[in-house]
Amino acid sequence: MVQYTLAQCPEVTLSVPGKDSKKSREKAMQQLIELMDAGKLPVDLSDGFGPHEFIEVAAQGSTVVDEETAVVEAVQILNNLATLKLKAQDLRQGALEVRSLVDLLFTDEPITEEQIDQLKKGFKVLKDFAQANLRYRAGRSEAEDARAILDAALKTNS
Repeated sequence: MVQYTLAQCPEVTLSVPGKDSKKSREKAMQQLIELMDAGKLPVDLSDGFGPHEFIEVAAQGSTVVDEETAVVEAVQILNNLATLKLKAQDLRQGALEVRSLVDLLFTDEPITEEQIDQLKKGFKVLKDFAQANLRYRAGRSEAEDARAILDAALKTNS
């Protein structure tokens, strides 16, 4: 259920089932027209009024719902971080081995055909690790906020 009011008349509240949407605002507009036609609107809207001008009224229990939604999102973010970390860890050793072969390309030392083949095959592992590591590091900064939200939700007043 979503509720709307008017800036010109905040004591009038129009309730519409569902969430705030264009359709909900149109339904509220129909209710407003009915109030105007019945002469029950204590304000003159002769200058015009559109659905976009409605002000959404925050529900009494919406703070708890918002907090619960934030906790669910925080847990999802932390779960994603765990997955990213595991993937980066799994690829790390192979990537380090390939990385040492990359160094051979920048020396005057001879390199074998076997090492070149190993290097070419290892580029995918190197790329996958680098991408996973970048995602993990980016996810960590986002997860810091998620951890704070979760910590706040877990606090007890005892």
